Amino acid sequence: MPIYIKVEGSKETITILSKGVWDLPTQIQELESWLFENSLNLPSSNYIADVGFSIRENACGGGAILSPKVMSIMGKLGIKLYLSEYGE
Repeated sequence: MPIYIKVEGSKETITILSKGVWDLPTQIQELESWLFENSLNLPSSNYIADVGFSIRENACGGGAILSPKVMSIMGKLGIKLYLSEYGE
């Protein structure tokens, strides 16, 4: 499931990341990379980053981590993070 970054309340899609990737740690890494590269080009607004993921088979710990730097960027830009879990 890709990550959709949109303006809240609008159909405007800013970007789509991780097409075909369902692994949450990989998606969060891609989201972080995109934010590091593009945050200076986005005005503060009300955004949604919707991450659709599936639970890893036999998962028993570890997983995705949002760094404080990325959480700060998201807060400054007004990005809400939606974690949308999908079954198999």
